[in-house]
Amino acid sequence: MISREASSLPLLLLALSLSLLAPSLSSHVSLSVSPKTLTRSNRTVRIQWSGVESPSELDWLGIYSPPSSRDKNFIGYVFLNSSATWQSGYGSVELPLVNLRSNYVFRLFRWTYDEVSYRHQDHDGNPLPQTKHRLAVSEEIGFASGLGPEQIHLSFTDNEDEMRVMFITADGKENVVRHGLDEGALNQTAGTEVKRYEQAHMCDFPANSSIGWRDPGFIHDGVMKGLKNGKRYYYKVGSDATGWSATYSFISRDSQSNETFAFLFGDMGTYTPYRTFYRMQDESQSTVKWILRDLKALENKPALISHIGDISYARGFSWVWDEFFNQIEPIATSTPYHVCIGNHEYDWPNQPWRPWWAYSSYNKDGGGECGVPYSLKFHMPGDSSEPTGTPAPATRNLYYSFSAGVVHFIYISTETNFEQGSDQYKFIKSDLERVNREKTPFIVLQGHRPMYTTSNEVRDAGLREKMLQSFEPLLVQYKVTLALWGHVHRYERFCPVKNFQCVNVSSSFKYAGAPVHMVIGMGGQDWQPIWEPRPDHQDRPIFPQPIRSMYRGGEFGYTRLVATKEKLKIEYVGNHDGQVHDMVEIFSDLYVDNPIYDNDDNNNSTSNSTANTSFKEAKEVVVEPRVGNYVKAGSVIMAALLLGYVLGFFTKWKRENKQPTWTPVKTIEM
Repeated sequence: MISREASSLPLLLLALSLSLLAPSLSSHVSLSVSPKTLTRSNRTVRIQWSGVESPSELDWLGIYSPPSSRDKNFIGYVFLNSSATWQSGYGSVELPLVNLRSNYVFRLFRWTYDEVSYRHQDHDGNPLPQTKHRLAVSEEIGFASGLGPEQIHLSFTDNEDEMRVMFITADGKENVVRHGLDEGALNQTAGTEVKRYEQAHMCDFPANSSIGWRDPGFIHDGVMKGLKNGKRYYYKVGSDATGWSATYSFISRDSQSNETFAFLFGDMGTYTPYRTFYRMQDESQSTVKWILRDLKALENKPALISHIGDISYARGFSWVWDEFFNQIEPIATSTPYHVCIGNHEYDWPNQPWRPWWAYSSYNKDGGGECGVPYSLKFHMPGDSSEPTGTPAPATRNLYYSFSAGVVHFIYISTETNFEQGSDQYKFIKSDLERVNREKTPFIVLQGHRPMYTTSNEVRDAGLREKMLQSFEPLLVQYKVTLALWGHVHRYERFCPVKNFQCVNVSSSFKYAGAPVHMVIGMGGQDWQPIWEPRPDHQDRPIFPQPIRSMYRGGEFGYTRLVATKEKLKIEYVGNHDGQVHDMVEIFSDLYVDNPIYDNDDNNNSTSNSTANTSFKEAKEVVVEPRVGNYVKAGSVIMAALLLGYVLGFFTKWKRENKQPTWTPVKTIEM
């Protein structure tokens, strides 16, 4: 009888001989990384490889954290052909990394054209790289210990003498906020509350899967209290045991201030130095860069930032939130950063409020996060919340308001119940009724999905109709100045409008009886529907645009708001040049009537000289007392009338001779 071991011996010898004859893909490939330890000031790793035989343009390098991740569960990848020497079988790439609270490892793969499968695609329909042939694995690298907290950002609370600061740690141990008026003597201390969320709290794929989930760390929430009006405070966060952050500073709120500065945009997203399962928002870097420039120009003036929905575009891939908060740190550590919820933070098929007319609007845009990271990583004023209907924590930061200087800001949710009779509707109505227009003559309302847009965004048609029914009567009744929206990844300014009709078509006017609507979703995301198409040419937009659309453009950018008690001005700044490309200024009831600024239907668009007013000039506006304006009005009346006639004639000539232009963009859903 022949033993089992003896009968299997020829098979083993055959397998061994075949393995020796077959060429090895990985026998000579080396992969090295440096440095092995990263710090806050040196986050960039250099990855080098050599010995890749017959290199292919599909060979790729996978980025993994934690190191135990399966090959298919990368956080990102780069193709080796991004190195100039890749065709010689060697090369290198440099990648700036963020602290994910676990080590990194890199793996090199061969991917051939006959293995390309369109069954596994990224969001653009491109095939994802396959992992059948792994050639090399690097050593682990990681961040040094004792570096202190990460992802620090500020926001207002309900009290004007406070400032909230939030941050992330790996272990959730006790961390505090030390702050004071003297950078060298941070002699006040505030404790922090600690929260976190778990994989079980995610409601759908990919957020609840091993592909999308990574440990989010522990979220710390501290409040600096008893702050003096309009003073520069210094602060740092951390502990002696686990390390301290750098020292940052901010200007406290000033309840007596007669001016307001704000930076507002939507749909910014996140830049990553690698490809991943979704196309990321590279242009978001420019938005942060230009806002940082403007904040430095303000020097000791308090300001705020509004990001009105579609925040990080993580969509279930949790490490994107880490990339996002590291990206905004330069501005969010010095300026309170406020948000409202968008479809890409929240929407999922089983969300609690999903009326029949919104089925086309509320889908899987949240990537299974169901609002949980958004609700815990931010803590906005107010206490609005809605249950998720799952074991997950309630959804927060839905609707709230605060006043800053001369402007009252209201944030609403277009993703949860806003119809008449809802808690949100009652809050908005009650809040509008209580606004003190002597103290804050301007009201700016903000939400994610727009009430007005001339883009070809048909999916939300039913939702927009319901928003108009619910909100427009309130906005008109309570004289809301501006209504700002995101979701459409463009800039568009409407006239003061109600029921689709303009009540004024000037770019400089006294409040005209209806709010100016603006779509400001051009912060970084680049998927854009075309403008409303012509009935006979669906690939060409209607031009000229409807009269209610005063200005529209496809450039990335943001808006900046400057207001005094008499005038609010909001400007559209383009990321491609950092310059102003559109503006509107609205005068309050506290402004003395002047013929130059009377409602004038012939003054339709912003002149180049007005639009190019610099931010430095805007912040140096001096508002004179009302009595002084009355005295001067009589002496300048004739000159003003003459100037108004000349400006009107010039503007009419300009409109009649303007050549229509437009820029085609991609037709991809938002």
